[in-house]
Amino acid sequence: MGDETTLRLDKWLWYARFFKTRTQATKLIQSGKLRLNGEIITKPHRVASVGSILTFPMAKNIRVIKIVKTAQRRGPASEAILLYEDMSPVTLKQNKDEKNKELYFEKRTTGTGRPTKKHRRQTSRLKENFFS
Repeated sequence: MGDETTLRLDKWLWYARFFKTRTQATKLIQSGKLRLNGEIITKPHRVASVGSILTFPMAKNIRVIKIVKTAQRRGPASEAILLYEDMSPVTLKQNKDEKNKELYFEKRTTGTGRPTKKHRRQTSRLKENFFS
């Protein structure tokens, strides 16, 4: 692999710090959940070349990544960011904030103990008014 524009796909995912270990990258590829330029890939030895687009699930999001360059080693995160361009769809953070607002009145400060029966009833009434 003297060519500087290609690299094994599992190595590239590891170098770009999408996975902590190369084994994890290999398992994702073998599971058939990774697409290279729209084609489902199941072989970790496939070549990742500059300009290729990868699509794969990560946590609860779908990542769409364009390979900008390859690396010679697994360097720090600041170097890893330069290896790709993130084309993932933007997730709405408003939904997350709204969920936190809904449950804000149920939060208790640390050390206050369990809620009493009176407090639970007050919380129930508040929820009924809030969600109705």
